[in-house]
Amino acid sequence: MITTLIAHACLLIQSRDTTLLTDPVFFDYLWEECNVHCPSIDLDLAKLPKVDILNTPHRHQDHFDIRTLAYLAGDTGILAPDVVVLAPRDEILLDVLKELEFKNVVVVEDFKTLEIKGLTLTHTPSLNKQDYFPEHGLLVHDGEVTLWNQVDTIISPDIIKYMQRLYGQLDFAHVRYLPLLEGNFCFHNPLELPMEEYSSYLKAASACRPKFAVPGSAGFKYRDEFRFLNQYSFPTTQEQFLRDLADFCPEIKGGVFNPGDRAVITREGVEIQKAAAEFVKIKENDGYEIEFKPVSEVPPIRTLTQDKTQHEKEWQAVVDFIENRLVGLLVEKKAVQSWVEWKVVYQLEVFGQDGSEIWCLDFAGENADIIKGRIGKINLYEGIACSEFYNLIQNETSWDYVGINGQYRTFKDIYRIRLGEFEHWTGTEKKFPQPLTEVFPAGQEMDRAKFMRDVKRWKGNV
Repeated sequence: MITTLIAHACLLIQSRDTTLLTDPVFFDYLWEECNVHCPSIDLDLAKLPKVDILNTPHRHQDHFDIRTLAYLAGDTGILAPDVVVLAPRDEILLDVLKELEFKNVVVVEDFKTLEIKGLTLTHTPSLNKQDYFPEHGLLVHDGEVTLWNQVDTIISPDIIKYMQRLYGQLDFAHVRYLPLLEGNFCFHNPLELPMEEYSSYLKAASACRPKFAVPGSAGFKYRDEFRFLNQYSFPTTQEQFLRDLADFCPEIKGGVFNPGDRAVITREGVEIQKAAAEFVKIKENDGYEIEFKPVSEVPPIRTLTQDKTQHEKEWQAVVDFIENRLVGLLVEKKAVQSWVEWKVVYQLEVFGQDGSEIWCLDFAGENADIIKGRIGKINLYEGIACSEFYNLIQNETSWDYVGINGQYRTFKDIYRIRLGEFEHWTGTEKKFPQPLTEVFPAGQEMDRAKFMRDVKRWKGNV
């Protein structure tokens, strides 16, 4: 069996006469167009082998890219006429595949084994509670060796025991290694290596004990005006993880795995052939641009709308929304009870082409009027670019974009004082509600609109 890294988490797995493509992402830009591949790649699509099985493990956009899927669904010759498409039981993901006119879609389940074109495929579960939709890892067995792609899944000892009961010791594994801190900067969360999460990756790899492991599923960076976020989002490297894994579990062999590298997996062992793929190679080794240094200068928020006339239109729409609609929407939310109980003074700052303007709302006051300008206290702050606020109003964006690219930033210092008593909100059980995320809630409706916008944009146009 041979596995080749195309980029990030996109793998081509070849065994005898069968080729499997998983986590298909070919193009820049990815993930709401905030990111590009890192290292950057040259991909010759004409040289890709014919794909017999297409696997989509979950619908995060760095694993389920609409542009790439629309390209594959077109008459490109990459997919075999009888290609089997594997997908989780996710209503939105399945609707996207249907809209793109994929045929022969097979819905997968946790640990349900499939025999397809000479391969035994088993999708492994994830204990990820952050997302409301399913995601899977993938075991691939060709009769001789077994490969496991963990992707983004979170596993337990019971999951590992069942994998070993099915296949014994794994011959090769793409394991998680990088706790991504996407959004931590914008939401004022810790900017450091999350020790518990990072150690769980080492423990999971050690418990699986594959004969050979490579770090997987993390090969992108922020682009252009979002580039400053590279110093905040990627708190470790492949090399660092492999050094730590060697100390933690010396019997596991491992190596760095980059785009264009091939792993030849046999019963006798694994050979990593560097830059050996015919269809993809590294264009520029620019990994230094994602060096973790969360202490550097930060640019201010700035609207992304360049045209002055369009900006004036957007600014007026945002001001009208804040001054005439925002309070009415907020007082209808259940979260208003928390804001009143904690005597929150909320400040909203909107950034345009020529600086910013501020509005405040005093939930400890006697009325709920929006106040233009500062009032001398801030418990809860949200700053946002005018362009992104306008797009939220128009239902033309999502928090996947607004909340991770530095065009929105927030912090909170929630406390209350009553007759000599001081109490602060610790946030141990749940997140404190943010006004804008209450008015424009993330979830299935926003996600569906996001994906269908991309389907409309790319279907037949790649």
